[in-house]
Amino acid sequence: MAITGPKTSLRKRMFYVLLFFTTLLIMLVLYILKLNIVDGEKLRTGAIEQQTRDYQVSSARGTIYDRNGKTLAVSSSAETITVNPKEIAAAGYDVDGLANKFAEILELNAEDVKPKLTKNAQDVEIKRKVETEVADKIRELNLKGVYFKEDTKRYYPYGTFASHVIGFTGRDNQGLGGIEMVYDDELSGVPGRVVTLKNAHGTDMPFQEERHIDSENGLNVVLTIDEAIQHFAEKHLENVHNETEAAEGAACIVMDVKTGEVLAMAALPNFDLNSPNELIDKVTLNRLKKLGSGEEYEKALTNAKNKMWRNKAVVDSYEPGSCFKIMTMSMALEEGVVTPEDHFFCPGYKIVEDRRISCAEKSGHGAETFKDGVKNSCNPVFIEVGLRLGVDNYYKYFKQFGLLKKTGIDLPGEAGTIMHNPKNMGEVELATVSFGQSFQITPIQLATTVSAIINGGNRITPHFGISVESADGTEVQTLEYPVETGIVSKETSRTVRTILETVVSEGSGKNAGIEGFSIGGKTATSQTLPRGSGRYISSFLGFAPAEDPKVLALCIIHNPQGMYYGGIIAAPVVRSIFENVLPYLGIAKTVTQTPSGENRADGVD
Repeated sequence: MAITGPKTSLRKRMFYVLLFFTTLLIMLVLYILKLNIVDGEKLRTGAIEQQTRDYQVSSARGTIYDRNGKTLAVSSSAETITVNPKEIAAAGYDVDGLANKFAEILELNAEDVKPKLTKNAQDVEIKRKVETEVADKIRELNLKGVYFKEDTKRYYPYGTFASHVIGFTGRDNQGLGGIEMVYDDELSGVPGRVVTLKNAHGTDMPFQEERHIDSENGLNVVLTIDEAIQHFAEKHLENVHNETEAAEGAACIVMDVKTGEVLAMAALPNFDLNSPNELIDKVTLNRLKKLGSGEEYEKALTNAKNKMWRNKAVVDSYEPGSCFKIMTMSMALEEGVVTPEDHFFCPGYKIVEDRRISCAEKSGHGAETFKDGVKNSCNPVFIEVGLRLGVDNYYKYFKQFGLLKKTGIDLPGEAGTIMHNPKNMGEVELATVSFGQSFQITPIQLATTVSAIINGGNRITPHFGISVESADGTEVQTLEYPVETGIVSKETSRTVRTILETVVSEGSGKNAGIEGFSIGGKTATSQTLPRGSGRYISSFLGFAPAEDPKVLALCIIHNPQGMYYGGIIAAPVVRSIFENVLPYLGIAKTVTQTPSGENRADGVD
């Protein structure tokens, strides 16, 4: 039997002690490895955050120019003012007095500022995008715990000018509408950073150097908009909007029929790009004033603010009315189901199945040729032509003309065409479609499709962007857009132009005539749903010169009060725009005399 001596016992104790410390050492090594490998990046980041103040410097958004180099949107230097409440408290400032001072200089509410000065945080924002001259007034107070960060502020020199086209930006300089949104990637640039050291109390270390990572400014975007033409369009549209008290607003498009370049686009109600939340439309404000106050007023105010950002030329579809007769005419001529000299008879109505569909001329136009039917905007003539075409041909040409797809314009929110399912389209639906009712398209779709018909058959893409440029004006990218050819034959295009010229010189569009210029066009007056509500959409589409069109203008007035015929209230708007635009574009007079039909009511639609 072995006897365990003192030495054996000692060795066991030493072994266990050694095992304990070895295990402890291994655990320590593993913990150190975990800190360095697994948690290393997180800990290093936390240490840097504790020791530094790191904030982002906004990059200056690129400038937006019109086609002639006029500045439409630009970024200027600004500052963000923040405070460290702990430093404010340590300095012993009177918080009430300081809040009042901030409120006075920065145009804020003192009651909103005070909680920020006592908040349990190290970096509290007081106000962003403060102009340097204003920030300097705070800086001159030489307050501890108040900091100034570099920022930029978007400025729109012309206020309401082309507001729905240009769009505006949000708190973080992101585009929130229009061109600002569509070209946000190009305009945004890359933000920079500023890093400074701070102590355990969260305050800046004295006598330190800041580390800057420079921001990269955004690229500039050049638009097709012509500042002069845009002003012409806005002025004349606003005049008719105010005169007719158009409750649902108005829209206008001026575009180059051969290239698709949009020279002007206006929509009412509009807004000031520098204060996009403020309601400024006179017609809308007058309507709200009549409501007084209360729940009905608040609801109407909310609806009005939601509507004022909507670009009615692009995002709202509507029944085009008789302007669509241009398409029906083109389809019929292409298919050979009618000629300009075909004879018709209008008794003032047309019976289709069990429906009596009236003409705008209640007593009827009597015997007339197809050409006369276009001049008179005679519904029975177009119903007959539409029935000759049939459902299959209508869908064939809706597709061929591009009406079943969006135009692809470089603005957000474009609406698509709302059309009958061909399976559910009977003769009554066919009849109403023939003169532009019971389906919906957008104004930009109408202008684009008519451009294709009158320019020789090329469906162009309506657009605003011309090019993207660097800050020094070097072109980075020329923007290109697709063109589809063969929409209609050149012969049909020529015939349509000739007939539409007589609409202005002799027919329902006389109020668009300008002495010395050949102008083609079409009037429209469509009744909105529900029928019989007394709500109308009045419009006129015109182009010049009629024999070789270069420019097209479309004016649409929603729910005008009083007189509502497109030939009376919309055609004069296009005439006024053309009186300014045609000489400006260098388009010469081509005829010795054009009948002037100002305020003429005979034969209008």
